Amino acid sequence: MGNATSKNHILDGHVCPRFHAAIELVGRRWTGAVILTLMDKPRRFGEILEAVPDLHDRLLSERLKQLESAGLVERRVYPETPVRIEYALTQKGRDLERALSEVERWAHRWIPAHARREDT
Repeated sequence: MGNATSKNHILDGHVCPRFHAAIELVGRRWTGAVILTLMDKPRRFGEILEAVPDLHDRLLSERLKQLESAGLVERRVYPETPVRIEYALTQKGRDLERALSEVERWAHRWIPAHARREDT
């Protein structure tokens, strides 16, 4: 296992706390998919729900609040009638694009196309 990448995440025999915090944040259930849907453009709540199969509104609301609190997502309110609310990635969130692309590349190589979320 001793490749250079894994060594960068080990400090004094322990996992780097920053790495651990980042992987826990992005690795929460549905979080990666929510971030991925926002990569190309800001979206409304319903658009995110539609883009991520099996995601329920209560959980999406929770994830968006967590991502906003972490500084990865910005909630934009447009004072129209009716009020329009969009969610967009901040620069901090956009900086995950390369990492998520690598995860996607890995998934296409190793996860069967017919795999459901529960199977993995």
